[in-house]
Amino acid sequence: MAKILLNKENLLYNFGVISKQTGSVEKVAVVLKDNAYGHGLLEIATMASEFGIKKAVVKSIEEALVIEKLFDDILILAQKDIHTYSHTFHIALNSLDAIKNLPENINVHIKVDTGMHRNGVMPEELETAILGLLEKNIKITGVFTHHKNSDELTTDFYWQKSVFKGVKENVKTICEKLSLAIPAFHSCNSAALFRTTDFDEDFARVGIATYGYLDNAGVFDFPVLKPVMSLWASRLATRELKKGQSVGYGGTFTASEDMTVSTYDLGYGDGFLRLNERTAYTTPKGYKVLGRVSMDNLSLNTKDEDVCIFDDVHVLAKLHDTITYEITTTLSPFIKKEIV
Repeated sequence: MAKILLNKENLLYNFGVISKQTGSVEKVAVVLKDNAYGHGLLEIATMASEFGIKKAVVKSIEEALVIEKLFDDILILAQKDIHTYSHTFHIALNSLDAIKNLPENINVHIKVDTGMHRNGVMPEELETAILGLLEKNIKITGVFTHHKNSDELTTDFYWQKSVFKGVKENVKTICEKLSLAIPAFHSCNSAALFRTTDFDEDFARVGIATYGYLDNAGVFDFPVLKPVMSLWASRLATRELKKGQSVGYGGTFTASEDMTVSTYDLGYGDGFLRLNERTAYTTPKGYKVLGRVSMDNLSLNTKDEDVCIFDDVHVLAKLHDTITYEITTTLSPFIKKEIV
């Protein structure tokens, strides 16, 4: 059976690097949205909690409910209908219009659009947003933003930092005027955190770095992290392919000599993206994916019972002209996971 192995030692190593950069484990919020970037929501959450991380970030209340007992604070990024609630949950406010749909007496983090122009209230709308939330007895527990180019060599990162600095000053002024507690401030994702010296915000939202990746790491001389996930497949059948015979849909691979070929229980139906058969992919042990990846299986030039398909997705991301995030999050949540 295909499976995902999660390397606990590598995960804890990454958490150590991250918490050193933030200054303490208390300033780390682990991002667990979309099934922990494909790694397994409960599995990663449990190990993060064991490490001492107290804050988590998810996409929905459904995700938050799975990990509710593991963290003190859970920020929910994209929930419009609040059908259940917990004092540990903090709902992201993504627009002024969303205030009217929020129930009373909940915790909210106001997202501010500092230049990404995707979600969030505009900086000039802050006081309106705060007053609107107060009318519903909603507790404002955080104010945050998101960087659009922290992993790119542009000035956008510094420009957004400057805008958010003004936002923080404005929020403090408004809170003092209204006798409100100062909320938590956070802006850094993984790349932004490692581009920041003397980190001084209340916490960082760390996603892809948790799982061992930092795109464009070489450009910024980021620390080396360790991939947490490896993907394995089990043998279904083996046959001797004669010279001139082909394998798989379209017969796009033809044997140049007699060879042993096996099929394995992994395909694009499991989220292992369909390779262009004109692009070669070789597993960590040196086996080649032969021809087209099918919905439920693929072919390799081996008869090993179990094969590691990848233990680092950089190569696959390059082959698919995408980013590491997409390779891991595309994997089916039904693939069995084991912590090793």
